[in-house]
Amino acid sequence: MWDPTVYRRFGNERSRPFFDLVARIGATAPRAVTDLGCGTGELTRTLAERWPRARVTGVDSSPEMIRQAGPGSVRFRVGDIADWAPGPDTDVVVTNAALQWVPGHQEMLGRWAAALPPGAWLAMQVPGNFDAPSHRLLRAVAAEFGVGHVLRESPVEDPAGYAALLAGADVDAWETTYLHLLPADGPEHPVLRWMEGTALRPVRAALDPPQWTEFRAELGGRLADAYPAGHRRVAFPFRRIFVVASI
Repeated sequence: MWDPTVYRRFGNERSRPFFDLVARIGATAPRAVTDLGCGTGELTRTLAERWPRARVTGVDSSPEMIRQAGPGSVRFRVGDIADWAPGPDTDVVVTNAALQWVPGHQEMLGRWAAALPPGAWLAMQVPGNFDAPSHRLLRAVAAEFGVGHVLRESPVEDPAGYAALLAGADVDAWETTYLHLLPADGPEHPVLRWMEGTALRPVRAALDPPQWTEFRAELGGRLADAYPAGHRRVAFPFRRIFVVASI
């Protein structure tokens, strides 16, 4: 289960890659625009502002997220990204920080590209920080608690890998490491609070409440050693992988 309130922590930091991604989309007058993994919909609405004549749809697997999206000119619906297929007038597909949750998404990208109409745009961003100290520690502590099986070591490709998957299109692929300076102004480590909104979800679902409390305390202590605070800030580098393809 996704918790919209927890996910919205660090909203400015989480939204910046979305805007960096869609800025590279060259579509001028798309007919239909789909945002896959739209979350609570705030960023999806900016697509409708950019292309006011387009039919914009946001799709997310979480009913809790979609309930937060609310009414408006954008249509939001609950759906599994793995079951989605583009329509004949789908001219822009955006998926931001979602495909890492979808096993086999690499093959799915090829199917989408083949089904999109000529001139369409496919834009995706996934986190590429699975080898960062945060995720290495997460996997280590999860293994100690007997739930290491719920995590995958590296579910994404590097930019070259995604470019090869979309070799028939005009592909722009790159990576960026953002340095987030998280405020260290509370009793819990800020990287733990960040991860609680996303990466810790499978672990939380696998543990009962007392185990979860113990797990958080153990991981939080190790994160504090790996990401020490200085001047009331914690430096948290976060690598992200981007691909924009013109079909």
